[in-house]
Amino acid sequence: MTFLVRLSLALALLLLSGCEQPPMPSLDQQLYVWQRQWTPAHEPALRQSHGDFSRLRVLALQAFPGAGWSRARIDSVMLKADGRPLIAVIRLDGQLKSLDQDEVITQIQQLLSDWQAQGLAPVGVEIDHDAGNARLPAYGAFLARLRQALPATLGLSITALPAWLDSPALPGLLQTVDSSVLQVHAVSDPRQGLFDPKQARRWAERWSGVTTRPFYLALPAYGVALLTQESGAPVVESEVPIDRGGERRELLADPQQVAGLAAQLRTEPPKHLAGLIWFRLPLAGDRRAWSLTTLGAVARGDSLDSRLALQVGEHEGLYDIRLMNQGNLDSPWPQRLTLAVGACDGVDALAGYTLQQTPGLLTFTRIQEGRLAAGAQRAIGWARCTKIDQGGFNVYP
Repeated sequence: MTFLVRLSLALALLLLSGCEQPPMPSLDQQLYVWQRQWTPAHEPALRQSHGDFSRLRVLALQAFPGAGWSRARIDSVMLKADGRPLIAVIRLDGQLKSLDQDEVITQIQQLLSDWQAQGLAPVGVEIDHDAGNARLPAYGAFLARLRQALPATLGLSITALPAWLDSPALPGLLQTVDSSVLQVHAVSDPRQGLFDPKQARRWAERWSGVTTRPFYLALPAYGVALLTQESGAPVVESEVPIDRGGERRELLADPQQVAGLAAQLRTEPPKHLAGLIWFRLPLAGDRRAWSLTTLGAVARGDSLDSRLALQVGEHEGLYDIRLMNQGNLDSPWPQRLTLAVGACDGVDALAGYTLQQTPGLLTFTRIQEGRLAAGAQRAIGWARCTKIDQGGFNVYP
């Protein structure tokens, strides 16, 4: 190879390397831990979430009108063992008539001192206060004072509402904190739904044009129920059951819809968007939260799929019939399932399904709503038959 050829190749490689675009920075993924009372179920949930979420934003302290102050009963041993950076979240209810600044700052400082005595070293404080637009100037003044009272090494962030975009006080308020968390779920009339991905994207774009500092989007991984009333707005039921009759309408953030928005944000992030924060860490048995399997898959950007199948176990001619979700996406209970069988002298369905028997076939029909978590299973019936065809089943969504 001549010198000129070698020189031409070297120049071509140099030009190509100069044209390469730097890799797009990935969005940080964090997780809210929002239970007021910690239980042993937190330990496996924290362990399973460790690989997908970099930080934990932990509900620590709340103030409500009339009820006063209350602390979440965290497990400091679990948090120390987890090892991820912690942000203490202080919830100041939006219905508080005013903020007693001295009292709020004293409560926060005492909380931080107590956490440090338990061996916890939070890296930040987040204030969650749904202030109305008219109160934003006063709220900004409080945040500026709180910033001065906190150690300079401690980050200060706020949970923010899309409604604030209409306030001229917003730019100044955002200058008082290190970052903001824009909540894009459960911010409208609940009868309109829990989450709208297109609206969330529009809010994020508008927010990026107002703030000059990093911001995050708080995305939903949960559901609620709306309890109808004869008059007035519906009552929202979350994990704590409300003893009230009437119709319950279940609302659940659709994992595939949220995953679609997350994918858009990864490829075309609005200016200043630093990451996504998921609400909330689900525990085993949570009725209205995505499973950790589904939450992790959405956070990673994995392809989502529910693979429903029937599993039949036999003991002395008695068959236990179970529905399995072998995918990574939580699934509603299917509307109908059929199973090929031989002669049966006893069959029955379990809670949630009714059963019809015809020659050579058992048909299970759903009579109530329910969800099957990714990787989970549940018994739907039993049968005493001469045989059951393990592969002779059909699942109809």
